Amino acid sequence: MLKEFREFIMRGNVIDLAVAFVMGVAFTAIITSLVNDIIMPLIGALLGGVDFSALSITVGSAVIAYGKFLQTVVNFLIIAWVVFLIVKAINRFKKPPVPAAVPGPSAEEKLLTEIRDLLKQQK
Repeated sequence: MLKEFREFIMRGNVIDLAVAFVMGVAFTAIITSLVNDIIMPLIGALLGGVDFSALSITVGSAVIAYGKFLQTVVNFLIIAWVVFLIVKAINRFKKPPVPAAVPGPSAEEKLLTEIRDLLKQQK
């Protein structure tokens, strides 16, 4: 069982997934900082200092913090937009795939074509 587990872990796609996860967590920290420290203050200044996170309703003893939810949705939309722009910029630098050259007819195909043409001429 230990041998099978080691083989499973050493598969390329499991290691690739682990690396992608670690990179994603690090990238999330960068994007979250970008949104919270740069973009949201600018949006707040443009909207006159509106901060949704303080909005809440008290029902009995429960506090429903719908403002935090709204703020999280706005953050998500901004993060999604930034990631979209980054992926779009990265894709612009990728080279388009070079179409594979179509090989010419093989010697056998050329011979068969000649035979066909000769048979057509005999008719």
